[in-house]
Amino acid sequence: MTGVQTCALPIYDLIGDRRVIEITANPPMTGFTASKILWVQNNEPDLYEKCAHILLPKDYIRYKLTGEFATEVSDASGMQLMDVAKRCWSDEVLSKLGIDKALVPSIHESPEITGVIHKAAAGETGLAAGTPVAGGAADNAAAAVSTGVVREGVAFTTIGSSAVVYAVSDKPRIDLKGRVHGLCASVPGKWTVMSCTQGAGLSLKWLRDTCCITEIEKAAAEGVDPYVVMDRMAATVPPGANKLLFLPYLMGERSPHPDPDCRGVFFGLSAIHTRADMIRSVLEGVSYSQLECVEVFRKMGVPVEDMFVTGGGGRSPLWRQMLSDMYGCPVSTLAADEGAALGAALLGGVGAGVYGCVEEAADTAVRKNKTILPDAVASASYRPYYTLYKKLYIDLKDRFKELSEV
Repeated sequence: MTGVQTCALPIYDLIGDRRVIEITANPPMTGFTASKILWVQNNEPDLYEKCAHILLPKDYIRYKLTGEFATEVSDASGMQLMDVAKRCWSDEVLSKLGIDKALVPSIHESPEITGVIHKAAAGETGLAAGTPVAGGAADNAAAAVSTGVVREGVAFTTIGSSAVVYAVSDKPRIDLKGRVHGLCASVPGKWTVMSCTQGAGLSLKWLRDTCCITEIEKAAAEGVDPYVVMDRMAATVPPGANKLLFLPYLMGERSPHPDPDCRGVFFGLSAIHTRADMIRSVLEGVSYSQLECVEVFRKMGVPVEDMFVTGGGGRSPLWRQMLSDMYGCPVSTLAADEGAALGAALLGGVGAGVYGCVEEAADTAVRKNKTILPDAVASASYRPYYTLYKKLYIDLKDRFKELSEV
């Protein structure tokens, strides 16, 4: 390709603030492929001139296995180059960003067969030549299949260092405020709404490493994880953590406040508070942040009536109960939590004809383990604290900005 024209204008200026979200279902973010492509255009134009194909990591592996340049909707919709509602590349976005459509691969549905293992790849990998290769999925889209989140009404919350809430919708849902992400689901004909909060389990780890040396030593003596000891301590504290609130913005925030300047806050800290109160406050603050995202989903018309919880935080019965009380719906763990790998395998099974559809594959493979139901008394106890929690970001937003500029 030749004659590339680069432009240093941000995506908002090239496409329009509202228009970019209308098409791609997401506000521009540096983590999306479109921003990375523009960076290469503007900073390494000679390298961009040599570009023959633009592929996501898993799609490069597909190319090496099959010789096909292909991708699938769930991963491609995170590139910010697609018309998410129409499940295809956006000619408008590609044109305004100066990206030749010939550079992007063909788009397929996640369980669709996109090629077969060729002889050279079979010789290098030991896989049988002719083995079909399905579209696959992005990490959370594959995890959704392995947790049974393949229909409206069901969602999952993953609490790791960051946290994700992921739900399926029967039609495209777009939040024009950019608080949550809209993507194509790995289930053909369905879409997803997804939130991502930055400092979930990371907040608890920070507290452990910074303030809980005694608990770490006690856990070592008992032969258990320090989080088990911390959980026990938090369980002795009533909902509301004795009027102590925590804003989990240790890494800035993404959902539902796309704000890199906001920072963590303990609000209401006084001499009466103990480490147990602080631990409980962190657990509750992370839970409030997830509830705030779920409320956005519901206001967008995405029902959340049943919730799975996965990730390290999902191992805490106390944390699961908090989430159930706040969400107002059952919260379950999985009998076998194999994550995205199982989801990808099930998608391959659909493509190979083992299952008739993605829903059938999930129904066959996914089983609930333990289910926690919301406690009405606890739910009512959290409500005034949650109302105050939501006000705090609004009150502090400008102060966060001032702090970043000091």
